[in-house]
Amino acid sequence: MYSINLPSDLTTNLLMLFRWIHFIAAITWIGLLYFFNLVNVPFMKEIDPVTKGKVLPTLMSRALWWFRWGSVVTVVMGLAYWGSIVASDARNASASSAGAMASFFLIWTITWALMYACVIPGKGALDKGPVLAVIYVVLFTIASCLFLRFNDHGWESNRMLAIGIGGGIGWMMLLNVWGVIWRIQKRLIDWTKANADNGVPIPEQAKRMARVAFLTSRANAVLSVFLLFFMGAASHYPMFGG
Repeated sequence: MYSINLPSDLTTNLLMLFRWIHFIAAITWIGLLYFFNLVNVPFMKEIDPVTKGKVLPTLMSRALWWFRWGSVVTVVMGLAYWGSIVASDARNASASSAGAMASFFLIWTITWALMYACVIPGKGALDKGPVLAVIYVVLFTIASCLFLRFNDHGWESNRMLAIGIGGGIGWMMLLNVWGVIWRIQKRLIDWTKANADNGVPIPEQAKRMARVAFLTSRANAVLSVFLLFFMGAASHYPMFGG
């Protein structure tokens, strides 16, 4: 006869709830991200403008709602769980967790801003996916090294550091969702709907904006691969910490 003993303390159950919600929201968010990049982008190129005008507004409005709010829930629950790890590591060493939290938001927000700045010109080499990929890899590598350097006091665990990098990617992806992709897509949806319903011409800048949204979404898709590696490494691939 199997014996089931559920933990009774609040902290354990609360952290499990955070992880559970984090997983569900992440599957929703990343699943839609892969749908957009692997299915929707090629599909939209194959259909005629009239059909696109009817399909795109409804499809994208619904999909992007789940996409952007899935990103929020994923990151908020992830930060809550990671924060508990940081606090536990620091408490065990009689240290402060403030530095780790501050370095996380500072380093990864600045890295995101630099990545976004590379997309804005939209001309020449900076409009090429492979070129941006190289730049992004360099920026990500530098940011990761800085995060590890600023959190090298001997008490930081592999979980804390691995999730600190993977979660940093997630933080940048969230900023891309709300600061770039959604901000552009909601205007493209409105313009496409107005064109389909009333024949209103789509503004000239729509093409450039669509390109920026595409490059940003593709960057998120690639970044998610590395995010998942570091999340998996947190408990199953010890490579950081003393």
